Amino acid sequence: MKLTILGSGSPEAYVRRASSGYLVETGDDVILFDCGGGVFDNLVRSGRKPSDITHLFFTHLHTDHMMDYARLVHAAWDEGAPPLKVFGPAPIAGITEGFFGLDGVLSHDLRARTELLPSQEVWKARGGTLPRPWPAPDVTEITGGFAFEGEGWHLSSCTAPHAQPVLDCLGFALNAEGRKFVYSGDTGLCDGIETLCRGADLLLHWCYRLDGEEAHPMMVPLTPTPSEIAAMATRADVKRLLLSHFRIHMDAPERHAAALGVLEAGFAGESAIVEDLETYLI
Repeated sequence: MKLTILGSGSPEAYVRRASSGYLVETGDDVILFDCGGGVFDNLVRSGRKPSDITHLFFTHLHTDHMMDYARLVHAAWDEGAPPLKVFGPAPIAGITEGFFGLDGVLSHDLRARTELLPSQEVWKARGGTLPRPWPAPDVTEITGGFAFEGEGWHLSSCTAPHAQPVLDCLGFALNAEGRKFVYSGDTGLCDGIETLCRGADLLLHWCYRLDGEEAHPMMVPLTPTPSEIAAMATRADVKRLLLSHFRIHMDAPERHAAALGVLEAGFAGESAIVEDLETYLI
């Protein structure tokens, strides 16, 4: 498996980091986990096309995890790709209909592209045939405990405590090629996430807060620090640990160095803070 970091940041506008998006390639499948703002551009910068994506899994529907969803679907459709397989918590089906339905926010664009004669001629010149259907992602709404069998890979999930009860939130584990990759989503530490992480060859875990940072008491259990994540990864026998979802202030040189020091002190395996467009073999 190969992991490409397409977005390692937060909702904050930040030139160094797009919002959340992580690409895993295994066999003939190209699997995207989350699709936040800036992820589409980094997908193209990485040398891939929107139509390359075969599966999209959403951990949750905060905008920094799904803002580029419509752009990805529309661009893949414009390349003539088959419908994208999309999995995520409710209401991802309603959101998709809100973008691409007959009365959706993109309906004016889609009518122009499919009904106007000049646009039809452009489509035909590119090898397309008429009538041209609208984008129609293959959407499945999921909850914690959902599992999926791909071609040579298996995905499992658990509930991740983050923004309930307004948003359902998940973490994912992907087993393929004799390796296990876990993406935590945005989560507080809990038994379900720790079980999901057990024996992972690579754990990609969000980190919204550094050790020593003050936080509102309600946020503390939902925002584990590097030392807490490292301790959990050690208990779960994780082989390699990567932190992501860094906010702007966390990249100050002294804070970056402190976080790396905490990881090294608390986790015996390889650990790092990821950056956009980095790649990792799993």
